[in-house]
Amino acid sequence: MLSQPIYPCIWFNNQAQEAATFYCTLFSDAKIISGNPIVTQLSIGGIKLMLLNGGNKYQPTAAISYYVYCSSKAEQKKIYDAFTEKGKILMPLDKYVWSEQYAWVADEYGVNWQLDISPINSTQTIVPSLLFANEKFTLVKEAASMYTSIFQNSTILLESPHDANPTIPDGTLLFTQFKLSGFIFNAMSSNYAHDFDFSPGNSFVIECENQQEIDFYWEKLGDNGRYDMCGWLADKYGISWQIVPAILGTLMGDAEKAPRVIQAFLQMQKFDIETLLNA
Repeated sequence: MLSQPIYPCIWFNNQAQEAATFYCTLFSDAKIISGNPIVTQLSIGGIKLMLLNGGNKYQPTAAISYYVYCSSKAEQKKIYDAFTEKGKILMPLDKYVWSEQYAWVADEYGVNWQLDISPINSTQTIVPSLLFANEKFTLVKEAASMYTSIFQNSTILLESPHDANPTIPDGTLLFTQFKLSGFIFNAMSSNYAHDFDFSPGNSFVIECENQQEIDFYWEKLGDNGRYDMCGWLADKYGISWQIVPAILGTLMGDAEKAPRVIQAFLQMQKFDIETLLNA
């Protein structure tokens, strides 16, 4: 299994296993690494990805997409054709100012993907992309600075500002790429009106080795945001995070202990490791 403390989670309406199988037919390096009726985990594009059967309460949002740095035009076209067969095209496969060949599509499950032929100097070839729109479009630089101040082994990799425009404040970033604990994110802004925003339909899991880490991320990321149940929170920008103990998977794999562990954490907002161990 990939050793990765941060990874994306996508909310599905009881189609997680089906979607995981579909993705494994498209990406040459994709494989399912674990699964149960609630969660399927796979490795794909150098990252771990969690697919959650959460029912119909939330859906994936276009505010978070997955940027695929394709190895060839043939791979890009294969993925594009498969995603658009039952999905939809937001930007058709074509040449753009920023790329020789690029597309933005949503697959049949509502998951958004950006397909690019441009190279990336990393083994991580799928990169979550955060779109700050509407009243949030000026906040990309602020958000990237906040995140890199919280996570260790973090840095801003590049920044690209908007062209000079009297309607856009000076210094507003069009695009940035940053690394949190070795995990790469893209973030971009749009000053056009959009009918979507960040939601729990797309979240990021942080696996913590001890209670001190859980307490730290819970406090820092939840500050001026919203605390939910079972380790979930939304930060001040509305982006959802799951702050979980790394040992949770092991506890859930114990058939005798798992029901008590579930009953324990269903009563929690922030996870308490000692309570889970004693359940």
